[in-house]
Amino acid sequence: MSDGLVVVDKPGGLTSHDVVGRVRRLARTRRVGHAGTLDPMATGVLVLGVGQATRLLGHLTGTDKAYDATVRLGTSTVSDDATGDVLERRGARGVTEEQVRAGAAALTGDLLQVPSAVSAVKVDGKRAYALVRAGEDVALAARPVRVDAFDVHALRPVGDELDVDVTVRCSSGTYVRALARDLGAALGTGGHLTALRRTAVGPYDLAVARTLEQLEDDLALLPLADAVERAFPRVDVDAEQARLVAHGVQLRAEGPGGLDLPAQGPAGFFGPDGALLALGELHRGRSRYLAVFAG
Repeated sequence: MSDGLVVVDKPGGLTSHDVVGRVRRLARTRRVGHAGTLDPMATGVLVLGVGQATRLLGHLTGTDKAYDATVRLGTSTVSDDATGDVLERRGARGVTEEQVRAGAAALTGDLLQVPSAVSAVKVDGKRAYALVRAGEDVALAARPVRVDAFDVHALRPVGDELDVDVTVRCSSGTYVRALARDLGAALGTGGHLTALRRTAVGPYDLAVARTLEQLEDDLALLPLADAVERAFPRVDVDAEQARLVAHGVQLRAEGPGGLDLPAQGPAGFFGPDGALLALGELHRGRSRYLAVFAG
């Protein structure tokens, strides 16, 4: 077994845990995890870590995401997608493209978004989706999210409803299903998601994703050092500094001779031979390590 990332093009119908199980079998280790789930209905980019790369996953989870999706206006569902029971049918006749584009534009920028009731958000220690399935009413608190783009590409009448193809670029924690719901609410039609394909997680997109069938033939891992360099800023240290980093010793990051660390977020620390040493961040003028890989 090696350490590294696997970028999977997840098929519809499988849970993220199903995909983890497949890769565990292929990698012959249980040390496999994912950087953020995809609903069973959704397809596309699912980033998995194998071995020591599992230590990166919590930091990759917070990266921005991109999606292609189809919103159906005219019907609302309990889950805000096509898998849930119908709550109300209003139809969307008379809704114009101009209205749809204006509604999508209003749902960009910094928002307070109420997550979908059928979601993994915890309420009193229990998952919201479990409470909904048990017949309980769930009221989730709004959370700050950021939607960088909610672009409308095509509109297609489907009976008295309207399908809208969109792309979304957003911060981690944003529910595209909730955007579909809120767009429908703003237009007075109701709305839900009928298709969702994640096209990117941070720097990892469909161009580097592989299907499960391709992975069955060749479980090629993105090496740990390459994975860190692609996702985070790089900090190069000399031989003595490398020795200290390998032992978890904090290094000065201010003043002459200090490390050039980003003001916010993690960075990869690399030795003079190009080897990955650690993932760390700036903390009170010194380096603090989130994961040490050397030694």
